[in-house]
Amino acid sequence: MIKEFKSFIMRGNVFDLAVGVIIGGAMGRIVTSLVNDVIMPLLSLLLGKLDLTQIKYVISEGNETTPEVAILIGSFLQNVIDLVIIGFVIFIVIKFMSKLKRKEVVVEKVVQPSEEILLLRDIAASLKK
Repeated sequence: MIKEFKSFIMRGNVFDLAVGVIIGGAMGRIVTSLVNDVIMPLLSLLLGKLDLTQIKYVISEGNETTPEVAILIGSFLQNVIDLVIIGFVIFIVIKFMSKLKRKEVVVEKVVQPSEEILLLRDIAASLKK
């Protein structure tokens, strides 16, 4: 069972997946920072609001005993922008990788038939005549 586990872990797919998860997590943090620290402040400035994440629709006001019930529109907008940017970056990476794969030309090795095969072909051609 240990040998099976070792062969499973040592396969390239597991390592590729692990690297993808680590890079994806790092890219997610970078995109989140880009949205939170660059895009949302610029968008807030354009719309005349200071903080878009504070935009909400209050359904029920809160008091000392019950919390406020609200739909957080600004936070949702921020997450949508995150998703669009991450999706676009992944699209660009996949498109770039597919271009690299297309450039790799597979050269097929042409196998010359043996001397016997050539003789048999000549015999078959002469018999047909």
